[in-house]
Amino acid sequence: MIRYLYASQLKSHPELARGMFRARAAQFIDRLGWDLARDADGGERDQYDAMNPLYIILQRPDGGHAASMRVMPSVGRTMVNEHFRHLNHGIPIRAPFIWECTRFCLSPDAGTDARNWAGTLMLGGQELGLRFGLTRALGVYDERMTRIYRSIRWEPSFIGAEGRPRRRICLGLWPFGADIRDAIAERAGLDPHIAAPWFDAAFPVRGPAVAA
Repeated sequence: MIRYLYASQLKSHPELARGMFRARAAQFIDRLGWDLARDADGGERDQYDAMNPLYIILQRPDGGHAASMRVMPSVGRTMVNEHFRHLNHGIPIRAPFIWECTRFCLSPDAGTDARNWAGTLMLGGQELGLRFGLTRALGVYDERMTRIYRSIRWEPSFIGAEGRPRRRICLGLWPFGADIRDAIAERAGLDPHIAAPWFDAAFPVRGPAVAA
């Protein structure tokens, strides 16, 4: 199941939310070594989680968290423009058709399901972008994640980076498109329209038509 949930809706899904924030801590604090705070419940949250962002969450059949990411319009406050603007020569990136995507993560026990979960979540992201008429997703990522994005077939266009080689924090743009959605689906062995019914359930008023 793919969930499209605003932060204000997470209180109706407490276990799913707890699993997501704990998975973020496991990935970004424990595995990647980012200097982030861990809350009393063992999760990772930041100021942008208090701004009612939209989360795309892949939920396991047992109700637990499998994978997730956070999205926000770039015309409002974003992590990139407030903390990583220097990676774009000090120029903010704001456009109605570009949304920031952050905190992409998989649960630490993904194991052999990692590629399938990542692909399914990315298809959920593509569905959102195509339905909302977006052109790009904006975000920062650990350079070590590049091979994962490449294997999923949704690789970002590199803008800038800082840090030591192979441990750099990078800024990039991910394109939305029906052809990219189909390539992700083919690589993961999934139906390219797998996220469509979940999007329709979350947003009953349909957005722009998806390209064929």
